[in-house]
Amino acid sequence: MSFTFRCVDAVADAPLLHSWVTQPYASFWGMLTSTVDGVVEEYSRIQATGHHHALLGINDDSVPAFLMEEYLPAASPLAAVYAVQKGDIGMHLLVAPPSGDPQPGYTAAVMDAVLGRLFEKPGVERVVVEPDARNAKIHVLNERLGFRPAGVVTLPDKEALLSFCTRQDYLAARAALGHPQVHSHDLSAPIHQGASL
Repeated sequence: MSFTFRCVDAVADAPLLHSWVTQPYASFWGMLTSTVDGVVEEYSRIQATGHHHALLGINDDSVPAFLMEEYLPAASPLAAVYAVQKGDIGMHLLVAPPSGDPQPGYTAAVMDAVLGRLFEKPGVERVVVEPDARNAKIHVLNERLGFRPAGVVTLPDKEALLSFCTRQDYLAARAALGHPQVHSHDLSAPIHQGASL
C-alpha cells in the first residue's frame, strides 16, 4: 500500500473535503456544521499562510484517501504552550471515510506514509501533534507510530494532548511493526513525489 501527495485546491477539492469533514467520525476536526463555501474559505486561508499547507494523500487507485496538514509550530498557537525546537513540524490528519469494508492496518499505513513524507523534508527532526485530549483513537494510533505524549495543553479551540515523534522513535516504531524500510526512501533525500512544500 502506497500513497502520493498533492496540494489541496481549496475550490476544486471543497466538495470532497466537505463530504469528509461533516461526517460524525470527523467531529474532532471541528467542521461538522461547515458549508462547502466554509470549506473553501478555510482551505484558501490555510494555503495562503505560507507556514501551513494542506495536502491530499492519493491511493494506488488514484483516489483521494486522506487529508493532511503540515504547519510550523512556531507560527501557530502551539508556540505559546511549549518550547518549539529547530526541526519541529506540526501535523494534522483526517482519513477519508471507507468506501467498503474497513481494511486492517489501513489507518496505520496512512499515518506511516504521512510521517515518512514529513521526515523526508530537509531539516525535519520531530513531528508535533495536538489532537483533542478526548480523541482516544488517534492517541493509540499516534503512540503506535512512535509519538510520545508530553501532556495536556490548553489551545484556543480545545484541550489537546501534545505529543512528539522524533525520527528515531518513528524508525523504531516502524521496525517494531515489521516495516524496517521507510517506503524504500532515504529519509535524508529530498521529496520527489507530489508537492514539495
